[in-house]
Amino acid sequence: MWDPSTGIHLGPVTLHYYSLMFIFAFGLGYILMTKMFKIDNINQKYLEPLFTWTLIGTILGARLGHVIFYQRELFKDDFWSVFLPVSTKNGFEFTGFSGLASHGAAIALILTTLYYSYKIIKKNPFWVYDRLGIVVAIGGAFVRMGNFFNSEIIGKPVDPSSPFAILFPQMSDEYGVTVPRYPTQLFEAVGYVLLFILLWVLYRKTDKKYQQGWLFGLFFIILWAIRFFVEFLKEPQGDEYVTLGSLNTGQVLSIPFMVAGVIIMIYSKKFKITEAENAKPE
Repeated sequence: MWDPSTGIHLGPVTLHYYSLMFIFAFGLGYILMTKMFKIDNINQKYLEPLFTWTLIGTILGARLGHVIFYQRELFKDDFWSVFLPVSTKNGFEFTGFSGLASHGAAIALILTTLYYSYKIIKKNPFWVYDRLGIVVAIGGAFVRMGNFFNSEIIGKPVDPSSPFAILFPQMSDEYGVTVPRYPTQLFEAVGYVLLFILLWVLYRKTDKKYQQGWLFGLFFIILWAIRFFVEFLKEPQGDEYVTLGSLNTGQVLSIPFMVAGVIIMIYSKKFKITEAENAKPE
């Protein structure tokens, strides 16, 4: 049975586990990116704007992605809750963001990183994407742990005798609070940790970081494949606006990202650079 409290209570203040996981994700991401910039001999002045644009892209993109793909009625019913962590439907209430979609975050990060690459660090965007993918992989694991703490994105019912069977008694009755379910959040988190380890080893031990786009393409293929297959075990995450046969919205949206990953890996051969070229802005 999984029945955690909402967070760590410090007097009148509560540190919510989901928020803490986001802090850990961005904190570790900042540390990792700092290390990679040092390895690649990149001026640290380029680190702060990357962190800022990544933060903006992740939060704004993930929120808009959730509303567009799963909860469009908010644009009409509670417009400000789309952009702010508040609800104005029944008076003013601070609620935090209760819905974030990784597909939306991915799209927004691609756009904000393009701006950062061309206008700030002035390097091939794939150089930045290669390193950002490593950070996002481990960050995604923390986010899914946050979902587990919040009992969000729960799995479908499973036989009580299964070693994966977990009860989520804090869920609403619509899901059946006494029904054992797959801990799909943990399945994804483990997959993302393994992906991070793979990408980090390839970055440190091989010359693939000089083939701009190769690591990013591999990241896209594996990350969205993990998401695609785990979706088979998940409950629907709200209204399914985009479906294809028996595939749900999460799976349909993952397919073009996987295809893009294959294409990027193929074309990365055209973007090889030397170690000397790697260490300087273009």
